[in-house]
Amino acid sequence: MFSSMIAGFALGFSLILAIGAQNAFVLRQGLRREHVFALCLTCAVSDAILIGAGVAGFGTLAQAVPQFETVMRYGGAVFLTWYGLRSFRSAWQGGAVMEIDGGQRTSLRAALLTVMAFTWLNPHVYLDTVVLIGSISAQYADRLAFAIGAMTSSFVFFFSLGYGARILSPVFTRPSAWQILDVVIGAVMLMIALKLVVM
Repeated sequence: MFSSMIAGFALGFSLILAIGAQNAFVLRQGLRREHVFALCLTCAVSDAILIGAGVAGFGTLAQAVPQFETVMRYGGAVFLTWYGLRSFRSAWQGGAVMEIDGGQRTSLRAALLTVMAFTWLNPHVYLDTVVLIGSISAQYADRLAFAIGAMTSSFVFFFSLGYGARILSPVFTRPSAWQILDVVIGAVMLMIALKLVVM
């Protein structure tokens, strides 16, 4: 049981570690100290639901409904392009905020809707959690332990990212640091959007 759990944790952590739209947004909100707990919990629970679905055998959805992947892919690309351009505009205007505890704050509703869009409109999330983790879990006798390990990795990662971002707070007292972060986030969003369209 323990070995299956460790394997699930290692796989889940390695898949989620790469910077993406969801991670970048959580990092940004962590730096601003806005709704960190709610956002981290939403991301982790969403991953847990998808991992559970994959391990339970719902990875065949894309095969059963071929249009599902196409709709998710282009819908995700449109959303990521919009958010990427928004980040570039923010950088051009002087950064998202001028200091960590100041500037215009994002409402909880808007923050949750944004992070849920990053999560549920991203086809790569389904490929990583539902398809990949789901198919690999079939190799283990204790699939439940494997799933628990993978789910745990999401909770550890997102809460570490959200609350660990505060360590970088001194760097982000300068407006130029926020401009650079917005440019990086915008570039990441557009690259992912392009990858979704040409994949």
